[in-house]
Amino acid sequence: MLQLLRIAFGFIFSVLACGLFLAWGFFRAGHPETDPVAFATMVGSGLVGASVVGATALAPAAAAIVLAEAARLRSFLFHVGAAGLIAFAVWTLGTEAADAAFRPGSAVALAAGFIAGAIYWLIAGRTSGCWFGEKATGQRDGPNGA
Repeated sequence: MLQLLRIAFGFIFSVLACGLFLAWGFFRAGHPETDPVAFATMVGSGLVGASVVGATALAPAAAAIVLAEAARLRSFLFHVGAAGLIAFAVWTLGTEAADAAFRPGSAVALAAGFIAGAIYWLIAGRTSGCWFGEKATGQRDGPNGA
């Protein structure tokens, strides 16, 4: 049950980090004391952006989470790479086939995915598959349990 909570909170916080990263890059607001309106706008649009990112990436992220849990994939590189791939795929959806170059902002979308994957790994990915118990080592206990 604890792992399900980690998964839910990991997804929520990773999507929030992704949305706030994208909003921070767009607004480039400084310290809240110097320009409080720009900072509040950045935070507000980051929260709205996080909800859009979360709704868009929910299905592919759920597939990656199920794969990680079933295969006990606890690798930092898997979680960061999968989130980056999802972000890049979502970003490039709907582009014209005639345009061979990457869409503008692809590097930013990829970086936002990497950040989301790192946050998810920190909260839930490190313990992927923990509800299956420990991996079998192939050694049997002796007759005295030793």
